[in-house]
Order: sequence, then C-alpha cells, then structure tokens
Amino acid sequence: MTGPYSPAEETTDATLLAQSLRHPERFSGIVDRHSDEIYHYIARRLGPEQAEDLVADTFLTAFRKRAQYDPARPDARPWLYGIATRAVQQHRRTEVRRNRALARSEPHGTVEPFDERSVARVTAQRLQPKLAAVLARLSTADRDLLLLIAWAELTYEEAAQALAVPVGTVRSRLHRIRKKLRREFGGVDPMTTSEENPA
Repeated sequence: MTGPYSPAEETTDATLLAQSLRHPERFSGIVDRHSDEIYHYIARRLGPEQAEDLVADTFLTAFRKRAQYDPARPDARPWLYGIATRAVQQHRRTEVRRNRALARSEPHGTVEPFDERSVARVTAQRLQPKLAAVLARLSTADRDLLLLIAWAELTYEEAAQALAVPVGTVRSRLHRIRKKLRREFGGVDPMTTSEENPA
C-alpha cells in the first residue's frame, strides 16, 4: 500500500522520515507500508488482542523518534521491528508484574505466580508442543532474536540493527541457539530461514 503522496516505490523510508520532520503527515507513508507486517509479528508473539494497541504504540514511538533515524538506511523495517520488540518486552514485564501482584493479593492462592517462563509458554502455545517448550527455555534476548529471524524474516544485518547489537553477536547467538534446537529435534533445525549464507 502506498502513502497519500507520491509513488512510494520511488521514495525510500528514509526519505519519507526525513520529509516528515517538516511535514508530519508524510509519516503516514511509513504506517501504510509497514503496519500490516508489524501487526502480524506482534500478533504472533502476543495474540491479536494485544497487537492493535502495541502496533499503535510502535508507530507512535517511531513518530516521536523519527528525527533520530539514520538517513543512510533506506529501509525502516529493522528500526520498526526493534521498536516493536521493545514494546512486546515492556508489555510482558507489565503483565508479569500485574499477575505477580494479583497472585500476592489472592487470599487462597488460587492464582499462580506468572513468571517470564510462563509468559514464554503462553506466547508459544500455538506452536508445536516441543518447539514451544524449547522456546520457553530460551532467554528473552535469544527468543527475540530467533523470532525476528524466523517470523519477521529479517536478515542477520537487519536483526542486528533492530536489536542494536553487532552482526557478529547475532551470528554467534543464532549459531548457539540453533545448536540447541538441532539437539532437541534430532539434528533438524525447525526454524530454518532463507538467511543461511555468510556475509
């Protein structure tokens, strides 16, 4: 989908973001191009109920921070995925705190404490049971990285950009994660991606 101004195919995200500094309405081109993709990513992580609000939060944050965007990067997807991933993390922390408080206030202990691993299990419940169990055992950082590569289909370089880490860190962490997955799945990597070739 294109924005209200111009052939969006000829206008990079970086150009739209730069133009939006003087003409804020140009930011709608960024929303038009990427909101569906960001929605699907968040919905897969948290479910559709939370996705709409977090997509709105993601683009509101992007709008507020658009002056900090690196104009040398024509594609804003990694930047938006980074913002969306942090929104997911914040949502989970808030939910964990709320559920822990509820558990403490429950007089008969009918509500179980809801820790990070519980959140991971709920997030992964629609996946195959064994894969869900493996994802639940990963750290938040490893899970975020793996899902950006496997679900958002970012390249290693884009994932590094989204998470603000060096690409070498992405490669070494993914190598370690995939070793774990292959061990669990009898030598098969259940989350293979198209980004297999070295840079």
